[in-house]
Amino acid sequence: MTASAGPGEGSARLRRVAVLAPPFLWLVFFFGLPILVVFGISLADPVTGIPPYMAIVDWTSGGLPRFIGDFEKYATLFTDPYYLDGLFGAVRIAATSTAICLAIGYPMAWAIARARPGVRLALLLLVMVPFWTSFLIRIYAWMTILNSNGLANQLLLASGLIDRPVVLLYTDFAVYVGIVYAYLPFMVLPVYAVLDRIDRSLLEAAADLGARPARAFVSITLPLSLSGVVAGCLLVFVPALGEYVVPELLGGSDFLMIGRLLWTESFQNRDWPMAAAIAIALLLVVVVPVMLIQRLVEPKGEGA
Repeated sequence: MTASAGPGEGSARLRRVAVLAPPFLWLVFFFGLPILVVFGISLADPVTGIPPYMAIVDWTSGGLPRFIGDFEKYATLFTDPYYLDGLFGAVRIAATSTAICLAIGYPMAWAIARARPGVRLALLLLVMVPFWTSFLIRIYAWMTILNSNGLANQLLLASGLIDRPVVLLYTDFAVYVGIVYAYLPFMVLPVYAVLDRIDRSLLEAAADLGARPARAFVSITLPLSLSGVVAGCLLVFVPALGEYVVPELLGGSDFLMIGRLLWTESFQNRDWPMAAAIAIALLLVVVVPVMLIQRLVEPKGEGA
């Protein structure tokens, strides 16, 4: 026979429900329902009117409601070269930018974590200083730096590396510079937070056992910092995937990414169902890798 739950266990269950219910309801109403609405719009057909799409359920047939939506937009999205170029271009730009941020940000985070407390605070402030300035103004500043008469070309001319200005603005290089500059702090801060918590005695023990600094880094520091690396990569990759401002201002009118596709379909073509399908596809591109990575890095059970 199973013993009935006592009053203490029942009150504990009620407390857990009371604590978990508000965030759960928040996620349902402000995350789940909007996604369902966007998915429903993606199944509709565009029309000229307000709203600019048809209903996906026919209530006038006299019988049961009839579903009249279709998945045509998704078929177009994954077969039309125009949309495929935008999707794969966004993944390529976001993945490359994330790799560059990791290559630059990890050494920066390691240096900050190993610095003296006073110097460490100053370095952290320098990393966070860009957040105190408008994102749009910072991108406009890069437009000024990278144009034909900008600071970058002036420095290259003065150094003798080039004899005439080179095209830097409205190129892939400019987009990479803008995204890496904008999102580098999102890589540095989580990696630093993990590196700062690593017990220094582990490295001292490795040195006492004869491990060289490089071996100690590969065997101890790097594995213990993987959670920060994963967090930093996600914080960079996810927003970079849907970035609109940087490609629009630094990549020029011909540079195609998901952010531009969404804007074009929503405001120029007034095709909200296609824009909704692009948004759902972007969500899948983001959520599926995140779930896989979470399963790979989550702590194992005691029996593992």
